[in-house]
Amino acid sequence: MSMPSYKPLIQTFKFGPWTITETKSHILTSEGPARETFESSLRIPSFPEMIFDQNSLKIEYEGGVGIEFNARDALDKVDPENYSVKVSNSDEWMQARAESEHISRILKPFDWTFTTDYKGTLLSQNDAVQFEIQETTEKINLQKLQAKDKIHFYTDLVLFEDELHDNGCSILSVKMRVMPNFFFVLLRQFMRVDNVLIRINDTRLFHEAGSDFVLREQTLRESPFSELNVPDHLLTNPNEIWDKVKIKSEHVEKLMLPTLSPTPMPPMENEKKES
Repeated sequence: MSMPSYKPLIQTFKFGPWTITETKSHILTSEGPARETFESSLRIPSFPEMIFDQNSLKIEYEGGVGIEFNARDALDKVDPENYSVKVSNSDEWMQARAESEHISRILKPFDWTFTTDYKGTLLSQNDAVQFEIQETTEKINLQKLQAKDKIHFYTDLVLFEDELHDNGCSILSVKMRVMPNFFFVLLRQFMRVDNVLIRINDTRLFHEAGSDFVLREQTLRESPFSELNVPDHLLTNPNEIWDKVKIKSEHVEKLMLPTLSPTPMPPMENEKKES
């Protein structure tokens, strides 16, 4: 039986010397050539229940560099050999997942929460043109993010999601908005193991028009349930709980842009097409 074929929706947006490309499509099928190709490219023995393999956000600079966010590269950063969270019934979860997915090989311990420290895939046209990465103590100006200016472009893409066999959830998504003078990206993995732990791994990108760098901020937050004195309904809402979860680590860097000859900023354009 042949599987239905879906054409992804591709939307492009111009922001000065930047081209933003959003690709949105359906969940990866549970079987077939596309599934086999996707699984064979990764080292983990099991996969999230919902994988949006064609969903991606690509942000390209005229100078020949860029950054992309996609499910395949994110899952490639999942530990294929060790647990990150051990719960009383994780062995049963592994066995149930093996049976439900008809995996013929023996499942070794791996990070069944699909925790990933992925912070985007850096792109370059050639080895001679790349981002120069500089460590910095500078942080994203939150006041600028709160500006009420017009939003020229917005997207919210899920890359993968799993309910951890009814033990909680693990979801990776990427959001972007473009304002008149800057763009902002939030890549967030929200992982909740019920009655055990909440972990939130955020990567934020901020670029102000006219500046020569992109600020990239990665923050890992983690708290056991026993330390979260909040109403139960907040435990399932990452937008409400994130700032109440303890910071475990922070890392900020500048992605320095290649030099361009100064050109006037063209008008913003927005178009949709299918391919």
